[in-house]
Amino acid sequence: MISEYLQYLKAVRRVSDRTLAAYGKDLSHFENYCANYGMICAAADSRGVQRFIADLSAEGNAPVSVNRALSAVRGYFRWLIRTGKRKDDPSANIRNLKTPRALPSFLWEREMAAFAELPEKEGILWPLRDKALILIMYSAGLRISELVSLSLSDLEADLQSGRVIGKGDKERFVFFSEEAAAALKDYLPARAARIRAEFPTEALFINRRGGPISIPGVRWIIGRYGGRLGLGKHIHPHALRHSFATHLVNSGCDVRLVQELLGHASISTTQRYTHVDMEHLKQAYMRAHPHARASGTKEK
Repeated sequence: MISEYLQYLKAVRRVSDRTLAAYGKDLSHFENYCANYGMICAAADSRGVQRFIADLSAEGNAPVSVNRALSAVRGYFRWLIRTGKRKDDPSANIRNLKTPRALPSFLWEREMAAFAELPEKEGILWPLRDKALILIMYSAGLRISELVSLSLSDLEADLQSGRVIGKGDKERFVFFSEEAAAALKDYLPARAARIRAEFPTEALFINRRGGPISIPGVRWIIGRYGGRLGLGKHIHPHALRHSFATHLVNSGCDVRLVQELLGHASISTTQRYTHVDMEHLKQAYMRAHPHARASGTKEK
């Protein structure tokens, strides 16, 4: 039945391959755990689920990993109920473990501007492509998977907007800054010159061999330039998306509009960027307020 449930997630819920693999791993672990106690996992009771979660935690798994496993188990039992294979949900009253809320890594506006200038300044890799890639990813707040799946047909004629397919195959409209559109206009002729006649591709961003750029390729590009920026920060592709959202919230953009632009299913996911803004205000206060500056020192 677990295989049947995973097939449902793939065909009906259309979850990503990465999520499907993670749920499959967690449910396989749960199935083995139940078997060790002589239980069939589809018939497990609340105590069995609680022991499974407690053991995961006792083994030293991070709270986020334990909660992911619990989410997989919950989803499985909900599916069993919907399909008439079970009447009750033994996971219904089991709470998630508390997890520290880490603020996402991002670049401030000046740092982002300096990062976007690196392809031209450093002259490494493929400057025309890299500048367009960085600016498109940042100005539209794209996930890395959305960036690599962009094709020429997804763009509007003025190059200032386009359509992307996000999580769950949900389509949304995104916008590109004038600077990003200008970088795209400069890049497209160079892109056309590198396309191989025998293996043409519609992918917007390509590698030096003329094929579609890959997710590892984008990570390598961003990491290479991130090392040149010299900020002491770990700059990764998702940091550009975090920067996009943080800058919008800091500029007073309504959180629900930011949610729409990011393609978040839940407003709670977007609201963490308001925490980033509050942390920034707190740090500014600690630097500027005379009592705050003096709080860590003793008068002599």
